[in-house]
Amino acid sequence: MNDLWKNNLRDIEPYVPGEQSKEKDIVKLNANENPYPPSPKAVEAIKNFDTNALRLYPEASSMKLKNAIAKFYNVKAENVFVGNGSDDVLALSFQAFFNSDKPIAYPDITYSFYPVWCNLFNIRYKNYPLDENFRINPEDYKEKNGGVVIPNPNAPTSIGEDKNFVKKIMEYNKDSVVIIDEAYCDFGGVSSVPLTGEYENLLVTGTFSKSRSLAGLRIGFAIGSKTLISTLEAVKNSYNSYTVDMLSLEAGAAAMEDTDYFYKTVNMIIKTRTRLTEEMRSLGFKVIDSSTNFIMATHDDYSMREMFEYLKSKNIFIRYFNQPRINKFVRITIGTDEEVDKLLGGIKDFINAHK
Repeated sequence: MNDLWKNNLRDIEPYVPGEQSKEKDIVKLNANENPYPPSPKAVEAIKNFDTNALRLYPEASSMKLKNAIAKFYNVKAENVFVGNGSDDVLALSFQAFFNSDKPIAYPDITYSFYPVWCNLFNIRYKNYPLDENFRINPEDYKEKNGGVVIPNPNAPTSIGEDKNFVKKIMEYNKDSVVIIDEAYCDFGGVSSVPLTGEYENLLVTGTFSKSRSLAGLRIGFAIGSKTLISTLEAVKNSYNSYTVDMLSLEAGAAAMEDTDYFYKTVNMIIKTRTRLTEEMRSLGFKVIDSSTNFIMATHDDYSMREMFEYLKSKNIFIRYFNQPRINKFVRITIGTDEEVDKLLGGIKDFINAHK
C-alpha cells in the first residue's frame, strides 16, 4: 500500500504535562495546581449559572472578564486579552509577534512548551544558558533577536527576578516584542504589569490555574499596549472568535473580584512553602529559594530519580525532569499542610531505607 500521504503529517514532539494518575487516594504534588478550592464567589457563580444560555455562543469580546482583570491590575480593558489558559494566550502570542527572520530568545532551562510552539509554528529560536545558580543573565539578551520570552518567576527553577531585571531586558530589546510569563508571580514574584504603560512592546501573561484555583476551567490572560492586544485579538479572531466559554467568563470574573480569598489562599501556600523548605533543609536537602507555588530541591547523598520513584510507589506524586543540569533535582508543588506532612513522611522513609 502506498503510504506517501503520511509524509504530509506533522512530525513534532509534544509537551508532556505532569502525570495524571487515575488513583483517587494520592498526594498530587506534580502539576503546580492549587491545593485549595476556588473562590466561594466563583463557586456561587457556577451554581447560579443559567444552563439554558449554553445553547448560545458566549459573548465574543469577553468584556465582563476583561473588566475584572483590568480593575485588579489597574489598567484599561483595552489593555487586556483573554484566552483558554495561558498556554492558549502564549501560543497566540508566538503566532502574532514572532514573525521576524531572526530567532527568538529564551533561557535553556524554562517552560518546556516554548520549543514545542517554535517547532509547531516554524519559529527559529536561540537558548541562553542559566548561570551556575540557575539565574537568567539579562546581558545575554542584548543580541538582536526576533523576540524574547522569559518566565518570571522561572519554571522549573522557582526563581524570580526584580523590576530592574525586566527593565534591563526591555532596554536591550526595543526592536522586538518581549513576553514576560507570570504564571507564578502571585506567590512572591514582582509583576511587570506596571511596566506595560512604559514599554509598548511588553506583553505580560498570566493564568487563573495557579493562584485562582481554576485550572479546570482554562482561563488565561495577557496585559499590554493597545497595539499588542489588538494584534492578539486579530489573530484569535482569525481562527476562533469564541475562545472563552460562558461558564469560564462568569466564574473567572467572580474569582478575580474576590481579592480577600485570593490573598488568603496565596498566603497560606507561601506559609506552607516556607515550612516545607525549612524542614527539607533540616534533612540535608538543598532547596532553591522559591517565588512560586513549588520548590526545586536536591540532595548530595541520594538520587532524586530514586526518591521520585519511591514516593510514586507510595502514591505521592512529585515531578522529576530527566534533563541535563536539572536531573539531580525534583520539583514539588506546595500542597495543603496535610499533604506536605505525608510528603515529608515519605521522604523520611526513603532516607531511612537508603542509609
